[in-house]
Amino acid sequence: MKRPPILLLAFIVFIDLCGIGLIIPVVPSLVVRLAHVSLDQAAGLGSLLLLAYAAAQFAFAPLIGGLSDRYGRRPVLIWVMVALGFDYIVMAFAPTFEWLLIGRLVSGIMGASFAPANSCVADSVPAAERGRAFGILGAGGAAGFVAGPALGGFLVGVDPRAPFLAAALLAFVAAVASLFLLAETLPPDRRRAFSLARANPFGSLIQFWSSPLVRGFLLTIFVVQVAAQVSVAVWPYYVILRFDWSPPAIGASIAMFGVSIALAQGLLAGWLFKRAGEARVGPAVLVIGAVDYVLIALAGSTAQLFVLISIGALTYVAWPAMQAMMSHATPEDAQGELQGAITSTMALGSIVGPPVMSWVFVAFSDRPGIAFPGAPYVLAALLLLIAAWKFIATARLAEAPR
Repeated sequence: MKRPPILLLAFIVFIDLCGIGLIIPVVPSLVVRLAHVSLDQAAGLGSLLLLAYAAAQFAFAPLIGGLSDRYGRRPVLIWVMVALGFDYIVMAFAPTFEWLLIGRLVSGIMGASFAPANSCVADSVPAAERGRAFGILGAGGAAGFVAGPALGGFLVGVDPRAPFLAAALLAFVAAVASLFLLAETLPPDRRRAFSLARANPFGSLIQFWSSPLVRGFLLTIFVVQVAAQVSVAVWPYYVILRFDWSPPAIGASIAMFGVSIALAQGLLAGWLFKRAGEARVGPAVLVIGAVDYVLIALAGSTAQLFVLISIGALTYVAWPAMQAMMSHATPEDAQGELQGAITSTMALGSIVGPPVMSWVFVAFSDRPGIAFPGAPYVLAALLLLIAAWKFIATARLAEAPR
């Protein structure tokens, strides 16, 4: 079978993350204008948009994955990109906040293109090279995480609708590129009948619950994703409170973090997997991440923080390690369903993590005499240690004789 162009798949994942980031700079002013509220009230509505996106992705990722198992990866990817492009156009001209909210729900549904894109890798890349390929796709997402807000911040100065229109253009470019450059990776004889009972987050998770290895790694992914939300929910407030950072400094730190993740997943992951294997590398980087979080909680200077966020990006090497090991244990006709379950699990962590981390930050930052704003990072460190233990226990199942 012809191997798909990995860089094209990485570009599709890049589009997902870039599209999210493109609209970040314009959302506050857009919500103020459409909902007729003050800026502080807009913050609450903005969080509702984030929740809507994550909830839709949680609910529909298995559906997108199941459709790709039935009809093939290529048509599903193309139609998802086309639908995403039109959705961004609708949001660009949304007349009310309710229209914008509906647009974000649709974006969350179509943002589940991770499932068929990763399934292309599982279909056609040899097992020994799969972790590296998953890492390259993850690097594409990290690059989009960096490029999106930077480009969106520039375009919003041109026109408030420009970031949405740029995201639409990128989605259409990805669809056209897939139409001409992406070969189907799932032949008809390896497809399975579509089942609505399995094409939902609960049906999908129940389906994989019978596999101890997949179940163990899905639980690990959830714990790691909850821990990772400390960077989304707390980081800007933490560095302002502790070090009085300016918005440009916060933006620079986020960009540096994204670049570090892209380098770790795109370049370092494959090298590490080849020399030590996914089963050893995964828990090792999670332990490194736990130590890094504790040091961030105790950091005494801006310079220390910039070093620590670069090192912390190593944690994200655990993602392709788990993806590769789960794909090895999953039948060929259920790879899309697996990737949908993974995406749903990540989305669930994105729903649970922010309120937990925000609550801990507020609870420990306002206590007179014992204020410790780094508390959420200590909690995240404990979660990563639990995840490392679970990773080791689950990886042993792959090594056990059958």
